[in-house]
Amino acid sequence: MAGPKAPKDPERKRAYFYIMKDKDIYGSVQEDGSIIHFIYESDGRLINSAQIAGNIENKEELGLLETVEGFGRLVHSIGVSVETDNQNEQIEFVFQMYGKQDLYGGGTNLKVKLTGDGMERKIYLSDYKWTPDDDIPGQIKFIFNTPDIMGKASVRLYLNDGYEAPADIEETEVDMNSDEYCRMISHSLMNMGNAYRIRKAIEKTRAGKEVTLAYIGGSITQGAGAAPINTECYAYKSYQLFQKRFSAKNNVKFIKAGVGGTPSELGMIRFDRDVLRDGQQPDIVVIEFAVNDEGDETKGDCYESLVRKVLNLPWKPAVILLFSVFANDWNLQDRLSPVGKLYDLPMVSVLDAVSPQFALKNDEGRVITKNQFFYDMFHPGNAGHSVMADCIEYLFEKIDQAGHASLNAFELGLTEEKILQEKLNLAPVIGNSFENIRLLDKKDIYAKAYIDEGGFDSTDTQLQSVEMDDQLSLTPEFPYNWMYDGTKNTLNRVKAYFELEMECRALLLVFKDSGEVNVGKAKVYVDGEYHFTADPHINNWQHCNAVIIFNNKTSENHVVRIEIEEEDRDKQFTILGFGYVL
Repeated sequence: MAGPKAPKDPERKRAYFYIMKDKDIYGSVQEDGSIIHFIYESDGRLINSAQIAGNIENKEELGLLETVEGFGRLVHSIGVSVETDNQNEQIEFVFQMYGKQDLYGGGTNLKVKLTGDGMERKIYLSDYKWTPDDDIPGQIKFIFNTPDIMGKASVRLYLNDGYEAPADIEETEVDMNSDEYCRMISHSLMNMGNAYRIRKAIEKTRAGKEVTLAYIGGSITQGAGAAPINTECYAYKSYQLFQKRFSAKNNVKFIKAGVGGTPSELGMIRFDRDVLRDGQQPDIVVIEFAVNDEGDETKGDCYESLVRKVLNLPWKPAVILLFSVFANDWNLQDRLSPVGKLYDLPMVSVLDAVSPQFALKNDEGRVITKNQFFYDMFHPGNAGHSVMADCIEYLFEKIDQAGHASLNAFELGLTEEKILQEKLNLAPVIGNSFENIRLLDKKDIYAKAYIDEGGFDSTDTQLQSVEMDDQLSLTPEFPYNWMYDGTKNTLNRVKAYFELEMECRALLLVFKDSGEVNVGKAKVYVDGEYHFTADPHINNWQHCNAVIIFNNKTSENHVVRIEIEEEDRDKQFTILGFGYVL
């Protein structure tokens, strides 16, 4: 009989901080059949996670998280745990570093096998040999063997000698039934506005008639940060709350058209295709671009054009302006809310609800912490999405409780609908240059547009794809595109151009951004004059990018030529479509 074995030397206790703490994860089936939950850590997200989940304020330590080289100096090991209902569930954790030259393929992958028992497993950085191409911390992946598995995940970084971290702070569970929570939600109501169209939808619902709620926006509306994304996102939760409160016969329909990384500059182009598809006529449309429109070339013209486009639809839907918020307490409501004020629209500000209580110096009066609200620096987690849904529901409740006509309507002797129509006849507060914009692609062709596709004779199938409505399955954005592929067809290199001739007042190009190394740039010419270069690597990740080619006061005939740069003719470039105003 063997005697007892000598114990191994215990691992010395190290300072650590969390970058994920009790975050919801969900195994979603990807297009290639893999089952993955992604958390992106690039573009400042890792630093923000250290600040919010780990309470890190040390600027030197935060700065080290910007690069792989700094990450290796700061971090000794990574502790990872996942808890699922099935404790034997097999999960692989991967922390992928991005490369300098090859963004997705050039960096080191730090990996560890996990089970769903909540036990922490460690990755020791000393076990890895870094690649020469390593650049920045890129993304975290939880890879499941079984689809549709929910879990709670925590990731903490153990630090090398010489670095310290603050003590871990315990958080109390958010009480969504408390008076404090209700008061916080009430602060979200920026403007109840002219509520006639919403009341009309509520009355229609109660009468048992079909009512449709539609939501259009960026990644928050898509459901980013929610797990699962289709049923835990604010849009779906808001629709469910509306149905529970007002529906007589389960007669409320749901449209979700959120696309990550896209501003109203693209939203106005895809509205007809993504929201009005298959003849849909939504009764209420929630517009959420308050954190996506910083890069809008028009500083609000596109946003107001979209708002007016919806308000002027023949069946007269209601519009709600929703202002979401980033973890740095920022959004664009000061720029965009004048649009809502001009047309007296209902407006809901998540910033006004949550940011004041984030700022409290102690727990007294705080309802929810940033770590509890946010999944990362850009997106809410499940609790945050619930807060957003409750903010919209609060608006519906106040409208339902209010009288059936505003004081303004009585004073003017007009119906509320007539008041709105008169406001729509006023000059726009920012602009309405694109109110009548239409989409042009291989499917939606304008009869008077003359196209020479040149070397753009392929169709790109590697597209940004999103979960529409209440679905987990992915729908590709702009599948009817024109793709130049110099990687396969050398004949294309002779005709490395695309030409469009048409008479119009304004024209926008929608092209595919990408982080892949085999993607090149294209020059855009109008009537023979160079205008700009479309570079898919500026944003450097796969999504749809809308840019204005021209926006004139009068409609004239123009020839637009998109030509691959000489040094990139062995690469790819994809025109996803155009937006045009006649």
